[in-house]
Amino acid sequence: MRGDPEAKPAAGERLTSRFGRESTAAEVAEGVDLNGTAAIVTGGASGLGLETARVLAARGAAVHLGVRDLAAGAAAAREINDAIDAERVTFSRIDLSDLSSVRDFAKRWGDAPLSLLINNAGVMACPLQQTKDGFEYQFGTNHLGHFLLATLLVPALKKGAPSRLISLSSSGHRASAVDFEDIHFERRAYEPFVAYGQSKTANALFAVEFDRRHKADDIRAFSVMPGVIFTNLGRHMSEDTREQMGFTPEAAEAAPDFFKSIPQGAATTVWAAIAPELDGAGGLYLENCGEARPSGPETPRGTGVMAHARDPEAARRLWLVSEAMVETALARETVR
Repeated sequence: MRGDPEAKPAAGERLTSRFGRESTAAEVAEGVDLNGTAAIVTGGASGLGLETARVLAARGAAVHLGVRDLAAGAAAAREINDAIDAERVTFSRIDLSDLSSVRDFAKRWGDAPLSLLINNAGVMACPLQQTKDGFEYQFGTNHLGHFLLATLLVPALKKGAPSRLISLSSSGHRASAVDFEDIHFERRAYEPFVAYGQSKTANALFAVEFDRRHKADDIRAFSVMPGVIFTNLGRHMSEDTREQMGFTPEAAEAAPDFFKSIPQGAATTVWAAIAPELDGAGGLYLENCGEARPSGPETPRGTGVMAHARDPEAARRLWLVSEAMVETALARETVR
C-alpha cells in the first residue's frame, strides 16, 4: 500500500518527514500506488475530507465517503470520479450525531476489507445542544460517533491489515482536557470552545487507546492536527464569534503564515494514512507531516500537543466511559 520506507529515526527521536507545513496532500501522495486499498472518509463531501478523498482516489484507492447530505455526497463522488476518469469513489449516509445512523452505516459496510478509516467529520463551537442520543453535541458528534464507527469496523480493518485509523484532532485540544466529572455540561457553564477543545482532546486520546488495543492486529491509529484552515467546520459559529476569533475568509487571506489552504490542510491526514515512516508506530499526535512536539513556551502558535491529549490513563478511562455511553444509548434505541 505504501511507498519505499525512508530512514527511520533513532529510538526516542521525534518522527519527521521531508514534507512540512507548506506541503499539499497531492505532493505527499505523489508516486504512491494505492490500488487495492479501500478507504472510508467521513465528512468527505467538502473541505478537508473532499480533498483527502480526491488525493487517495487519484492514487488508486477505492474511497467511500460518509456524508450527512446524500446530494452533496453524490456531487463530490461525481466530481472526483470525473476528474480521475474512473469510478473509484462511492458514498452513503452517516449522521455522527445519531448512533443508530452510525450503526446502519457500519452494517452496510459489513466486514469487507478496509485499510484506511479517516475520521474527518466534525463540528466546532456550536451553541449548547444535544445529539439524538442526549449527549453534548460536540462530544457526541466529534468523538462518540467516530468511536462507535471505528469499533464496529474493527473486523473490516483486520481484513484490510496492515491498516490505519486517522482521527482528526485540533490545536483546539489545548482548551480543555476531558472533564470526566461533567462531560456533557450538565452542571458546569457551557462554553462552546471549551466543549470543542474537550472533543478534540477525546479524538487524540481515542487514537492512543485504539492503537494500544489493536496494534497486535496490525491496525495502527494516529491523531492529526491539520492546521488552521477556513472551511465549513465553523458553520455553527455566529458571525460575531467568527469575527472575534478571526475565522473569516479575509483573515485567512491576510495571514497565510498561520492559515493553510485546504490542500495543505489535508497533507498531514494523507501522510498519516500512507507514510512509510509511520510503519511500526502508532498512537502519535501528528502535525505538519511529522510528530508534534510537546506543547510549551517555545512551540509556535497553534502547534504542539498538550500532555492531557497523550495521557494513556485518560485514554483508557475515556474508552471505558465511551463504551458505556454508547451501549446505553443503543440499548435505549432497541427498546424503542
